[in-house]
Amino acid sequence: MMIRPVNFGFNAETAVNNAFQVAGLDDGAQEKALEEFDHFVEVLRSNDIDVTVIDDTVDPYTPDSIFPNNWISFHSDGHWVLYPMFAPNRRLERKQHVIDRVLEKFDAHEMIDLSAFEKQDIFLEGTGSMVLDRDSRIAYACLSPRTNTVVLNEFCKKMNYTPIVFDAVDMNGLSIYHTNVMMCVGDRYVVICLDSIPNLSQKNTVRESITNSGKEIISISPDQMNHFAGNMLQVENVKGKKLLVMSSQAFHSLRPEQIIHLETFNPIIHASLDTIETNGGGSARCMMAEVHLPLR
Repeated sequence: MMIRPVNFGFNAETAVNNAFQVAGLDDGAQEKALEEFDHFVEVLRSNDIDVTVIDDTVDPYTPDSIFPNNWISFHSDGHWVLYPMFAPNRRLERKQHVIDRVLEKFDAHEMIDLSAFEKQDIFLEGTGSMVLDRDSRIAYACLSPRTNTVVLNEFCKKMNYTPIVFDAVDMNGLSIYHTNVMMCVGDRYVVICLDSIPNLSQKNTVRESITNSGKEIISISPDQMNHFAGNMLQVENVKGKKLLVMSSQAFHSLRPEQIIHLETFNPIIHASLDTIETNGGGSARCMMAEVHLPLR
């Protein structure tokens, strides 16, 4: 599921703890972002990926609606989950027409609503805050103002996941705002910036968890992470073929041997998302809320 933007732009409410956003580079951001969005959808559909595109609404004002994976997730057992959001204007993204459109197409039987944690000023921004290993039922999460252990534990209890919690920082020592910018879990591999985890014990716990789950670790550097190389998503198309989706910036940051290694698992597809990445501080993975619900 992807949200076609109508008011995309630099969001000052999220920039306070998202170092990936860059202020002052949003001239014509909506028009450029829309062009990037439409091309990205075209690339996905040309690879037989089923994309449900839903238009955003002008009112209420939601400049980050292009990143729906933060406020909702869909699961193969029929559950769908709503999450507490840090920025007040991001809470407005929980629009009923979006939910209705998905539930018209897919079969869901139970909602879990965690959004009430906003009243306690604690947050968990969906599959941005958590990177889920759905096969092994593990939720990886780096702590930040947007990722709180109380809410994480509630999600894990209700959805039968085991939390793996750690601290991760960027090259300036600031907390990484979302786990999905520093790691991606595939079916047989995990792309991760282990260098962003300063605590050796936590780093070893994460490494052991990945290894014990039977997945291979593919390490990326902090510089590659800054180019969104951690913000990838493995998807499965309508023909049952798995592909790894990322932005062109992320792809071009990878070394040739890393690309060759990743392509031993599945093909890579990518698209230019420069405007969205610069102004929004998120990339390809953030734009896709994967729907694991059964079709109606």
